[in-house]
Amino acid sequence: MYNNANELKALCEQSGKKICEVAMEVESKLNETSIDEIRKKFKENIEIMRQACNKTLKKEIPSISGLTSGMAKKLFSYMENGNTLFSKDILRSVAYSLSCFEVNTSMGKIVAAPTAGSCGILPACLFMVAEKINASDDDLINAFATAAAIGTIIEKNATLSGAEGGCQAECGSASAMAAAAMTEMLGGNIDQCFHAASMTITNVMGQVCDPIAGLVEIPCAKRNAIGVVNAVLCTDLALAGIECFVPFDEVIEAMYEVGKALPMELRETGIGGLAGTPTGIATRKKIFGD
Repeated sequence: MYNNANELKALCEQSGKKICEVAMEVESKLNETSIDEIRKKFKENIEIMRQACNKTLKKEIPSISGLTSGMAKKLFSYMENGNTLFSKDILRSVAYSLSCFEVNTSMGKIVAAPTAGSCGILPACLFMVAEKINASDDDLINAFATAAAIGTIIEKNATLSGAEGGCQAECGSASAMAAAAMTEMLGGNIDQCFHAASMTITNVMGQVCDPIAGLVEIPCAKRNAIGVVNAVLCTDLALAGIECFVPFDEVIEAMYEVGKALPMELRETGIGGLAGTPTGIATRKKIFGD
């Protein structure tokens, strides 16, 4: 069992195994089930994610509130037809994240990994890398297991909840999970995985959770998009040999302290930040009345 990054790293080094392998072995022991069963469950969840990441790329599905729709379709069309600044790999991944998010806000089926509000980041990143390197479904399962290990550490030592720790705890954690998983997929070592995860969190330290009208739509969708870019960039930084100055366990502790210091108006209450702007207030009244 592991409770933090140092313990997980020690288990990996003692056994000579990757994060994904140790994560599945621990999960198997804790839940008294076989690794084959765990992999089967991962595969089922991956298929749900894959469908969500592709569902609105060419078809607009409005959210229940009517606040958002068509973002994935617009970006995917722009990617296919335009002269873009970002590479098509990056934009495709961002489009995946927006599609997954739009499925969520239209009450479709998603996997909350780690939360519904950040559901697009992790699958979008891993599907993009899998397509880029022609990874197998088994490789994808391993990557999601690595991501799960990072998420478990964050959950144990801080929080994954925007209501408790701000958006840094939701989209930030999702980006950290994605960055570590992508780093391992691309041949990075254990230290590089944790450096990638650490940098993603430090890049959004203090990010508030301020959904307009209290609905997980605006600005959450765009934060899923930027979460993808954050994770991809930090993966490349780590693989280039760039390190995070502060170790992962300390970064997570700092994130938790910052989250607790945020006023309640900035923790998913729909009161402060963008939710408290004239536009945010008017939107809330339009949807829910005075």
